[in-house]
Amino acid sequence: MIDRLIGNILEWAAGHHDKGRYSPIGVAFHWTMAVLVVFQLVWGWRMGRLPVGGDKLAAYDVHIGVGVLMLLLVIGRLSWRLLAPPSINDADKPGWESVAASITHYVFYICLFGLPITGWFMISATAPQQGLTVAGLLPWPVIPMADMSNPARWRVEAVAEWMHGALIVSLLLLIPIHVGAAVKHHFIDRDDVLHWMLPVVPQLPRRRTKWQRRYRAVEKRAKSLARRLWLGFLRLTGLRRRPA
Repeated sequence: MIDRLIGNILEWAAGHHDKGRYSPIGVAFHWTMAVLVVFQLVWGWRMGRLPVGGDKLAAYDVHIGVGVLMLLLVIGRLSWRLLAPPSINDADKPGWESVAASITHYVFYICLFGLPITGWFMISATAPQQGLTVAGLLPWPVIPMADMSNPARWRVEAVAEWMHGALIVSLLLLIPIHVGAAVKHHFIDRDDVLHWMLPVVPQLPRRRTKWQRRYRAVEKRAKSLARRLWLGFLRLTGLRRRPA
């Protein structure tokens, strides 16, 4: 019964992929996570500027509850992607952009997993009595650290806090890159990347534009410059000898 249900769901998702778009479940995961990420970044910035007191503690409770919810959602999103991988779209064309997109994708997952996990370690190490919940509704266990000494727990908290900050910076760098790439794919390349994830946005007619020509010219110059700099670096370091 369950196997049949799962098979029907996967077949339904494959039907959407065949039509050139992500399944509604994949779209829902993407945009729900996007909204929660923006909320957490803004809320965390606001939370850090509140004076010590009841309002700050309440803000921490909201931040933690949403963080645990995000951990469950990213697990669900990754599981769905493994079960129902989308078809290949224009972003998967061979080239440096496809490689960059794959790297960005993996780093996003590292951030989305790492941020709630490091926050979980921070709370478990310094305030286990505070208790954790999923979006303020369901209880969530703390990581057991009762047998650790206070200095050891403080070290865990310090490392987790440093990693939490590094992941936030990484996410702040990735978001404009991701948005800029989606805009570039839609308006310059005029391919189907944004339309797949946001079907309400119509795909633009596929034709060469002046912006596409300008981008390709800049891309060609950048590749040429990068190649010359790399070859110059190899000669300078002696890793590549000049022909006799």
